[in-house]
Amino acid sequence: MNATGQRHAIVTGASSGIGAAIVARLLRDGWRVTGISRSDAGRDDPYYAHLPLDLLDAGAIAPTLGALGADALVHAAGLMRAGVLGALDPEASRILWRLHVEAAERLADALAPRMPDGGRIVLIGSRGSMGLAGRSQYGATKAALVAMARAWAQELAPRGITVNVVAPAATDTPMLQDPARSSSPPKLPPIGRLVRPEEVAALTAFLLGPEAGAITGQQIMVCGGASL
Repeated sequence: MNATGQRHAIVTGASSGIGAAIVARLLRDGWRVTGISRSDAGRDDPYYAHLPLDLLDAGAIAPTLGALGADALVHAAGLMRAGVLGALDPEASRILWRLHVEAAERLADALAPRMPDGGRIVLIGSRGSMGLAGRSQYGATKAALVAMARAWAQELAPRGITVNVVAPAATDTPMLQDPARSSSPPKLPPIGRLVRPEEVAALTAFLLGPEAGAITGQQIMVCGGASL
């Protein structure tokens, strides 16, 4: 928190999809936001700054962050790779792990020690962490986020820092059009529509706020009934 009392959040995947929706929500709620992505979405807001970084380059994360600190970290960067047994691509597993898990680990490891007491960490997971046919590699990395969040929540609880996972089902983002997931198309949740990015952003914003101080180490589904 700076001298004016304005909170600062670092959000990955800020250029599109869920990450962009979270950035927009936090700016609306009065946060200062640093958005991490490979490309700059050109957001025109005095309280927004873009930090160019390829999160697949794990060794560049800590040097790029430098001495940057924040009251909150939201790791929303993600991608989808689908495949069934007998046709799994080992390189897909490596990419998914590096972006979803290793990047989260490097970011939190750099930022948590200098995060103020009462800080917040939210990892964007997936309903796929529960296991979905054709998405074993993707789901495995999202399940790993839950284990990390629970461990970090225990470590950081004495400082009042919470760590949670927000896990959406199929969400109306550009990632749904990714050709890499053509073998495993999204299914509409029981509510009859896709989850909206703004709905994921709203829950994330709540978890970053003061009224969520007793929620930590949890995976919270935003699934439209898909996990029932």
